[in-house]
Amino acid sequence: MLITMNKDFAFHIKSLRFDEDYRPAESTRITTNFANLARGERRLENLRNTLQMIDKRFNELAHWDNPAGDRYLVELEIISVELDIAAKGSEDAFPLIEILHTTIVDKKNNERIEGITGNNFSSYVRDYDFSVLLPEHNKEKPAFSTPNDFGDLHGKLFTHFVRSSAYKERFKKPPVICISASSSKTYSRTGNFHPILGVEYRQSELSSTDQYFGKMGLQVRFFMPQNSAAPLAFYFFGDLLSDYTNLELISLISTMETFQRIYRPEIYNANAAAGAFYQPSLKHQDYSVTKIVYDREERSQLAVKQGKFTEEHLIKPYKAVLDQWAKSSAATEIAWKRD
Repeated sequence: MLITMNKDFAFHIKSLRFDEDYRPAESTRITTNFANLARGERRLENLRNTLQMIDKRFNELAHWDNPAGDRYLVELEIISVELDIAAKGSEDAFPLIEILHTTIVDKKNNERIEGITGNNFSSYVRDYDFSVLLPEHNKEKPAFSTPNDFGDLHGKLFTHFVRSSAYKERFKKPPVICISASSSKTYSRTGNFHPILGVEYRQSELSSTDQYFGKMGLQVRFFMPQNSAAPLAFYFFGDLLSDYTNLELISLISTMETFQRIYRPEIYNANAAAGAFYQPSLKHQDYSVTKIVYDREERSQLAVKQGKFTEEHLIKPYKAVLDQWAKSSAATEIAWKRD
């Protein structure tokens, strides 16, 4: 699929099933945490256990008219977005963003239901911003700071993509990103409770991730679903509580809570749930380990590698073009009304 940005820019969208047969490309262009699960001697066991965890959690939350707890399956599709600056074709495109799309399979009614787009969010430009640009900006400075335009280009590229007619033709609703709560902030439980999202928490102050996602046009709320160990951060456009069905929200929670239990068991597989006041910590010791092998150190190394790759193949050679486009591009509100 091709999405025209202007006479010099284009987006290419590709998709790949994330299932037992999923195999990531053998290269450094691996932007997603879940690619880490699909390599090594235990790749098949990892994938099967992950998918089973997602299905089990989905059926636990979608418990009505589901007495055996096996009515639903969740199918995952990796959506890869490439940026073709010269508009010469996909072979010359730069890997920009990867997200997930869920499909819900209702075995009782023999029906396939579209889930939520977004879920996971992986970005080469974000890796560049946080792993290359930010350390360089703060080198030999007494106090940490961010550049005035930090995240501007990334935010405009993202909003331009999700505003496109091609996105709306492919996906019915705006994306929702679900990630871990920040370990540097504290959270307080509120009296607001949603039947699917659970109890709402308020954050002490915006994190650097919140501010960065804000430039992508996304706002954030924090909810801890029933039988969860900690609140999740939900980044969204519009109205999170009203714009999505119960099953759509459950597909999001079951998918991303499973990945967080694997990636951050200290927080999301803790043996005690978050209380009225809560601060996540990766140093927490009272947690259970999943049977899934995940190399957290490799992911942190990849962020630096991919950031440098982005600098070499996108930022440096196309800086003037990108700067000119960013200045002329208005990253305004997303309009979801179809033409």
